[in-house]
Amino acid sequence: MSALLLDPFYLIVDAADWLPRLLPQGVRLVQLRVKDCDEAALREEIARARELCAAHGAQLVVNDHWRLAIDLSCDFVHLGQGDLDTADVAAIRAHGIRLGVSTHDEAELERALALSPDYVALGPIYPTLLKQMAFAPQGLDKIGVWKRRIGEIPLVAIGGLTPLRARAALEAGADSACVVTDVLRAADPEARAHEWVAATRRPASSE
Repeated sequence: MSALLLDPFYLIVDAADWLPRLLPQGVRLVQLRVKDCDEAALREEIARARELCAAHGAQLVVNDHWRLAIDLSCDFVHLGQGDLDTADVAAIRAHGIRLGVSTHDEAELERALALSPDYVALGPIYPTLLKQMAFAPQGLDKIGVWKRRIGEIPLVAIGGLTPLRARAALEAGADSACVVTDVLRAADPEARAHEWVAATRRPASSE
């Protein structure tokens, strides 16, 4: 596969219903992270998200559910460290599916790099409201350290980001800035997504 170029704005949604609202704002990279859903409903969610993303020229990443990603001919899967314990990475690769992996410390980074991932995610950069984390906030400096370690592999920053913080993360060395709650829990998610697109794609020279 050719080298991966990630969009600088990486949006995570918990349902395909978000996509008709947010994709038109310029979102080009989406992870579908669905929890507590039976397999039939999950299959439908992934299939719908795949079609919506394709229609808008966006890249869909399926969180965790690699078997369904294979069945539905998706082209990207994201796995957390726990997911790696049971995932068949060889099968994922055999079907030509790209792979993103979450990392939080040196040991997890080494584990991820051994899989030759298509991107590595580092988090949480700042405290996050999404879930209780076992790891302290990494901070912007850690982004530069991780990026020097992984070289050309794209680095995704995640955790507690806002458009302003996302800009700082990109300037610190991240290739993409990832968000969940700052968009999905915003009073106006569409407007907030548009702010993210503007902030992450603005050339540094315009600062």
